[in-house]
Amino acid sequence: MKYRVSDLRSILTTYGILIILIVLSIYFGVATSGQFFSIENIFNILKHVAVVGIISVGMTMVLLTGGIDLSVGSIAGVGTVLTAALLLRGGNVWLVILAVLAITTGIGVINAFFINELKIPPLITTLAMLTSVRGVAYLITGGMPIFGFKSDILVLGQGHVGFIPVPVIVMVAVFIIGIVFLEKSTIGRHIYGVGGNEEASRLSGISVRKIKYIVYSISGLLSGLAGMVMLARINSGTPKMGTGYEMDVITAVVLGGVSITGGEGKLGFVIIGVLLMGVLTNGLILTNVQEYVQWVIKGMTLIAAVGFDRFAQERKVKLASV
Repeated sequence: MKYRVSDLRSILTTYGILIILIVLSIYFGVATSGQFFSIENIFNILKHVAVVGIISVGMTMVLLTGGIDLSVGSIAGVGTVLTAALLLRGGNVWLVILAVLAITTGIGVINAFFINELKIPPLITTLAMLTSVRGVAYLITGGMPIFGFKSDILVLGQGHVGFIPVPVIVMVAVFIIGIVFLEKSTIGRHIYGVGGNEEASRLSGISVRKIKYIVYSISGLLSGLAGMVMLARINSGTPKMGTGYEMDVITAVVLGGVSITGGEGKLGFVIIGVLLMGVLTNGLILTNVQEYVQWVIKGMTLIAAVGFDRFAQERKVKLASV
């Protein structure tokens, strides 16, 4: 059986991210003499990517509408210190969780308000919110870590169900709910529609404003949840937590095949993008690559992912015009 060049391109376009993940894993396994594939290290990777994975579900929905949310790391950080501060004052754990998630969801609503009502571009809105919310985290803590509380919330970061870490279970549950929401609900279809053609969606009766409120609210909600998982992992809340996470999240989502221009991508493939970022980070640490070099590699990975996305979009336009 002969394969055409177009068939090979189709395979690479669809499964290229999975192939890269496998190749990269094999390389790090050989480079670390098998240490990379130890059970302990594999679970370490999964626990590490849980926070990025949870936030990635919300970011996927935002990107699918053609938007972006740069404030996710700061929202996770303020969620962390708010939770720690309230628990230290003896707050009921369930009431604290609900209150903090309501606040972080509200930050998402504020993002959507500026984007919808004041017509400020998502990039500018969420960049400003990134700085402002981070400032709030420092105001809450006075720049000092919050620790010394004891709470059942620690199970979110340190607990296990059998041999599976709870953070991994939370991440998987969020992905499953997100996939069902995007693929089976009317709102999910509208999210794709808004990203594909906002004006056409508006003319067909879809409330574009409502969809943007929904996706930015979900992004804020999941960022707050991720912040709680971070807090539970180290039993301490610091205002710097979540710094730079927007970079890892966006890279993972774009690597997972979600178009930066909106309207295309599957949440199921974002899981692979999240794992790829975790494998890359963990492998670079195990092979003793300097942290500054890791920053360069991650930055170039994002550029490569966006560049490939643009190439794929231009190719589709060309094929459609033939």
